[in-house]
Amino acid sequence: MSKNINETKKGTPKKKILKWVLICLMIVVLAVACYGAYVFVKVKGALDNSTTDIGRKGDKSELREQAVTFGKDPISILLLGIEDYTSDNKNGRADTQIVMTLDPESNEINMITVPRDTRVDIENAGKYSGIHKINAAYSYGSITDYGAVKLQMETVEKLLDVPIDYYMTVNFDGFRDIVDALGGVTIDVKKEFWEKNFYTNKKIEFKQGEQHLSGEEALAFVRMRKRAVDASYSRDERQRQFLEATVDQVISAGTIFKVGKITDILGKNVKTDLTASEIYDLQRRYLTSDNLSVKSIEIKGEDQTIDEASYFIADEESLQEVSQKIRSVLKLEPSTDFTTNADFVQ
Repeated sequence: MSKNINETKKGTPKKKILKWVLICLMIVVLAVACYGAYVFVKVKGALDNSTTDIGRKGDKSELREQAVTFGKDPISILLLGIEDYTSDNKNGRADTQIVMTLDPESNEINMITVPRDTRVDIENAGKYSGIHKINAAYSYGSITDYGAVKLQMETVEKLLDVPIDYYMTVNFDGFRDIVDALGGVTIDVKKEFWEKNFYTNKKIEFKQGEQHLSGEEALAFVRMRKRAVDASYSRDERQRQFLEATVDQVISAGTIFKVGKITDILGKNVKTDLTASEIYDLQRRYLTSDNLSVKSIEIKGEDQTIDEASYFIADEESLQEVSQKIRSVLKLEPSTDFTTNADFVQ
């Protein structure tokens, strides 16, 4: 009898320890769940001020037969860096244009930088319709009330002959503040150059090798295009480098705990047609994945001066290859009759 009593007494501390471990685990789980709910509510509140419907018929691209199912189908997003500081936040230009494709099955992200000076035929711009640099579509869409983002999206769609499902725009202040909120970003600078700080006009030196850049430094890094080194270390290549480095930073920086800073930025300087739940799903699906693959696809071509204006003349074969790659990722049938609004200047 005493033996059984002694065994019970010896087992009690272990049971108590197990009990407290379970309680602690429950507290942690509840805390994370509550914080996740707080994050979602806070992000949703900020995105309510950022979300803008551009009024597309059927709420989808005209190049889609059916709207995509978010989280199930591969999607495309147009990322636009808007240069509106010279126009009092009106009628700006799409200084940076990147088409991003995301495939939920393969966890693959592809990024295609569209050179801002690409020579194209812009339609639906009223009296401004005709041959221009592709970044002007945003401005003409605003001036004519057709819709800045809508016209830019449609013009990029016609360039690549692929549907664009969603968009996100960010201006210079938003770019700077988001990079700073992430704690900066580390870039492997391939060639030495310098660029002026947009805000202070002071020179920023970029030395070859790894550099940890602040928001203002990162903005100068991706904007430089008038130095001689741009010919061999192009703006498009630097923008691809920045995006890949930023994805790495977002994954490793514990972004969820910086949500307070980031949501303060969203409503003021970022616009998108993605909902809060969709953005949350993107982070959960891609940025926490162990097998995430990020690839860059380049549009080849050459710079030409035409009528005293500098243009990027896209290579037609390269455009078609890029188009077919995107269509493949988006699970669309290969195009048997590739069309584009690019002007190849015969």
